[in-house]
Amino acid sequence: MSDLLSAVLEAHGGVDRWRRLSTCTATIVSEGELFRAKGMPQDPQPRQMTVSLHEEHASVRPFGGPDQRSDFTPGRTAIERADGSVVAERFEHRKGFAGHTFETPWDPLDRAYFNGYALWTYLTTPFFMLMPGMAVHEKEPWAESPTETWRGLRVSFPDGIESHSREQDFYFGDDFLVRRHDYHVDIAGGFAAAHYMYDIAEADGIRLPTKRRAYRRGPDGRPLRDHLMVGIDLSDVHYF
Repeated sequence: MSDLLSAVLEAHGGVDRWRRLSTCTATIVSEGELFRAKGMPQDPQPRQMTVSLHEEHASVRPFGGPDQRSDFTPGRTAIERADGSVVAERFEHRKGFAGHTFETPWDPLDRAYFNGYALWTYLTTPFFMLMPGMAVHEKEPWAESPTETWRGLRVSFPDGIESHSREQDFYFGDDFLVRRHDYHVDIAGGFAAAHYMYDIAEADGIRLPTKRRAYRRGPDGRPLRDHLMVGIDLSDVHYF
């Protein structure tokens, strides 16, 4: 493990604490151009997100109806009723995005798939980097401003873990807390994103950002602030 990764893990709560936990719940409110472009405009209703910490599993409720929830794992995406009955489901979902462009509409299962892998990644950062098959190494730093430079980690995701793209970059401030996350959204035409994080809070011994803003990323690596693709506000976060 690199010295940078060790310091990052400690700053976010420490590996010992993380290994004693299994689940995260959070209230989320989302917005952004991406959902409108996909024909899935996001309403301002708060939703309850639940993710497993040591395997990729996520659910959000309500989803599509007051008595419905999503259920995401890498092999299956489903919309279920509160009693567990299945409204709709899709297996090996990633294959269904082949040929998609940014303008290709999504259906509710596509939205559930995106929501599932994205929020799982966000709520387990940076600890998911310890999972088997993750390749992590320090990369060149990012000069955010003339007076602020952030150190970076490049993560290569293994087969069997779904995420935005196979290679993603994470940047950390002098306090080793996460500031920015760069990736390509492969299931939406592969556009480049610069995802900024703010308002770090502590929840049950784990530190995480509670405000996230993902912008289109220009050729120079700078965010295009006029294009907020996804915004997420988190509250009432609990790890247990």
